[in-house]
Parts: sequence; C-alpha cells; structure tokens
Amino acid sequence: MARAAYADSSAIAPSQNGDRVGAGTVYQGAWLSQPVVLHCDVVVVGSGAGGSMLAAEASRAGLHVVLLEEGGYHTPANFNQREGDMLPLLFQDAGGRSTRDGAVTILSGQGVGGSTVHNTNLCKRAPEAILDRWVREHGARGWSASDLAVDYEAVEAELSVTLLTESDVNAHNAVIRRGVQKLGWRGGLLSHNRQGCARSGFCELGCAFDAKQNALKILVPRLLRQGGVLGCQLRAEQVLVQNRRAVGVRGHAVRSDGEPGVAFHVHARAVCVAGSAIGSALLLHRSDVADPYRVAGRSLRLHPSVAVAGVFDERIDAWRGIPQSFECTEKLSFAAGADDRCWLIPAFAHPAGFAGLLPGFGPSHAQRMRDYPRVAALAAMLHDETAGEVRSDRQGRASIRYSLSTDDAAALFRGIKAAGEVLFAAGAKEVVVPLATPLVARRPQDLERVCQHRYRPLDPLLTSVHPMGSLPLGDDPRRSVVDPQGRHHQVAGLYVADGSLFPTSIGGPPQLSIYAAGRKIARHLVADLQKGAGGLR
Repeated sequence: MARAAYADSSAIAPSQNGDRVGAGTVYQGAWLSQPVVLHCDVVVVGSGAGGSMLAAEASRAGLHVVLLEEGGYHTPANFNQREGDMLPLLFQDAGGRSTRDGAVTILSGQGVGGSTVHNTNLCKRAPEAILDRWVREHGARGWSASDLAVDYEAVEAELSVTLLTESDVNAHNAVIRRGVQKLGWRGGLLSHNRQGCARSGFCELGCAFDAKQNALKILVPRLLRQGGVLGCQLRAEQVLVQNRRAVGVRGHAVRSDGEPGVAFHVHARAVCVAGSAIGSALLLHRSDVADPYRVAGRSLRLHPSVAVAGVFDERIDAWRGIPQSFECTEKLSFAAGADDRCWLIPAFAHPAGFAGLLPGFGPSHAQRMRDYPRVAALAAMLHDETAGEVRSDRQGRASIRYSLSTDDAAALFRGIKAAGEVLFAAGAKEVVVPLATPLVARRPQDLERVCQHRYRPLDPLLTSVHPMGSLPLGDDPRRSVVDPQGRHHQVAGLYVADGSLFPTSIGGPPQLSIYAAGRKIARHLVADLQKGAGGLR
C-alpha cells in the first residue's frame, strides 16, 4: 500500500489495518473490519508528552509496547492552517470541551502526539519551589529539582530545546515586553522546541512546516523504529483488573463518523494511563478502579486564564511570527495562598477565535474586529489552588466540575489588572477586560474596578490549556492516587504518566515536566517488570 512521505525517512506516515512501518506496526481504527486482540508487555493509553515518552523509553529497554490513541494519526501534510478544519482534527470536542456549567473552556489535544501537536512549544522546567513543596508536603520522594535534572536534560537534548533569541521576538511580544520593561517588572525570553521554524504564527493549528520537535515527530517514530505498536482511532474504555492487578485494556475503534467501531482488547503485563488530566481520571473512574479514599479525579487544577486586549495606534499584526517568546513573572508567586499568583503571557487568536472572544454584537463587534491588526493581548494565567473534579456521566463522557475559590478569584483579578497595566504602559489607548459586561478602560485608573468585581461563572469566561493534578502522586494513599514511582496505590501493574500526577499546579507550561515524568516513570516500570513486580508494596 502506498504511503505519503512524512518529513524524512525516520518519520512515519499514517497507515491502515496492522501495517508494518519499519520494525513497528500501526493500526488505524477507522479501517478495522474485524476485532483486534493484541498481547504485549506494556499498553500505554494516550500518545501525548507523557505517554509517548514512556512508550519509547520502555520499548528502548526491550519491552514490547502498544501505544493507544483515540484520535487520528495526522502529519504536517494535514495541517492546512484553517481554524474550521484544525479545531475538530486536533482538539477534544472540536475545541468546545468545558466544565459542566460552561464557565471554563478546556483546550485538550486529540490525535497522535496529543497536545504537543497544537501547543506553542514553550519549554520551562517546573519551579524549584513547587518541586520542593511536593517533596515536603506530599511525600514525593525523587521529585526535587536535583532529582529531575537528569530527565529534564535528556528531554531537552532529544527535543532540541533552546532559548529563544531576539530574532524570534515578533512585534506582538515586543509590545508586551515594552510595557513590562517600562513598569520595571520581571520578565524574559522563553525556551522552545522548534527547528527550522517558518514563523508562520499557526502553531496552535499544527505546524504545516514540520518544525515542532514533539511527540508526533520524535517519540512516536522512535517507538515504531524500536518495534513498538501504535493503535490510533482506538478509544480505551476500560482498564481490566484481575486480583488487584491491571492485565490490559479494552475498548472500541472510532469510525470515521465518530461512532464506535469494532472491539479491541490488549492483554498486557502492565498498563500505563497517560490520557491527560481529564482523560486519565475519566478512564479510571469509568473502569471502577479501586479508590477507597475517593481521591481519583478530585484534585483537578486547570491553570485558568483570562486574555486582556489592548488597542494601539500602531499596527501590530499579532498573528505573525512565533506566538509566545516573552513572559512576565512579576505577579507570579509560588507560595501557598499568595496574593499574586498569575503568570502573564502574550496571547492571541486567529480571526474566528478572536471574534468568539470579543464582547459586543452587530456594529460594535464589527468595529472591534476592524481593530484586529492593532490589538495586543496578554493572558493572566492563574497558578490555581482550587480543586476541581473529573467524573463520568451516564454516557461515560467527562463531567468536569470546577468552582473558582474566593482566594483564587481575587488572585486572578489582580493578575487581570496587572495585564491591563502592562498594556497601558506599552502605549495602549484603551484596554478591554472581557467581563460579562465588558470593561473598556481608557486610563490605568479605570482598571481599579477589576479588583472590585465579584467573580461568578461565565463572568469572566475562563480558558484552560494546562489541566493537571487529577491523579496526584504522593506517599499517602489517603491523599494520592499513585506513589512517587507512578504506581497506583491500590492496583498492581497500573501506572500514570501525564500531568495528572502533579500534586499542585506548576504555574507555567507543563509539557517539559510531563515529558520528564514519562521518562522517569518508564525507568520504574521497566525495573518492576524486569524483577516481576510492578505493583503493591
């Protein structure tokens, strides 16, 4: 069967029913006409940063690995930079996933590579203060900054992580930096995992230029070269447990119309769940995995954000170039209960997304759209302490509850006000805060009203791109789901390797830490299987 080339000979193109790809095999669920039964050492559910890293590392150690993904296998040839096509292709619920009350839109990836395909490539290690807190308060032995250094370094090398340079700073980020510097606030350039970037500005719709050094391009091909199996368009519906030991996964293929297709069953010596903080908690809940202390899914962090827009006299064309190269950390404290806990990061959207975020209707909305080339936007992203919850509804779908606490709401509004101050310092003639009744500020003093605002659901509408923490690690089964090695406290042979593990929010982009977690937990899983353990102590 003919296959299109993908970037180079080391990368893999989509294939059909059990095709051999180099030393590996790819199953594409939409093409399956007969049920599939597979046997392996390790089955990994979820092909994002954590799952793909663990799968590749376990395979390198000599284990036979099956990597499952409910979304499709899409390559740069599929990324046409059109919002209407890419959102359904690359995002859960076509980008419309939200909490039960609609108050928080949650952008989660689907497809091989998970969220690493649509993210903006920011790479930042978890703050030392956060990791120290995990060790001190949650018994996360082995998760200090010095403990994780070897994994961070290995990930940074494999994914070509480098510090962005001055030539990477587009006009939008330069405007934000101008405001931060005028205020004398802390800020600086970020690191990224791109090579050969065309600076098209379409990172969140998949890179058509194949510049992202991510799970899709680097880790999944490595898994296949090592003889692993990839199953895409295969939705895992249940972790199978016998005698308190995970023994496999079963589910159904996803047909091209989204309906369930044929059944599949993967028998395994170990199961690793890595389907995101939403998907992993949902799968364990749907599988009725033992949870005597009712911990699973009850500590979800969403790292919610609100984007504040500034209208300038100058033309900015914020959609051009690398979307995010500069950060402001002036208002970001990692102390528990701190008043200021917001990360300020440039945020922009293409026309459809921008139109959906703008306040107003009819002529007033049209006028705001005409301002599009002269708008800069800055997101206040909250390092949240609110604990949300993930459960499954009667149809087995995700039911997400998240009600922002009073302290978190106050910290968020302080961050929103700070974002407005940066924009004014940069020269904005007006700043728009997207409250239910939009606040249009024409001078910095007008922003004082933000901190007097009372939060309520949908006022303002929150967006989450970094869900984490729903299956936290720790040494106490009464407060955590897995131990510091990623092993489930109650079920032998069951592991978790994604952002679900984090006991708290990390207050910044999580992908690098999730990759590192996948690598770290892979070592423990391999060691457990080699000595015939993989479970309960």
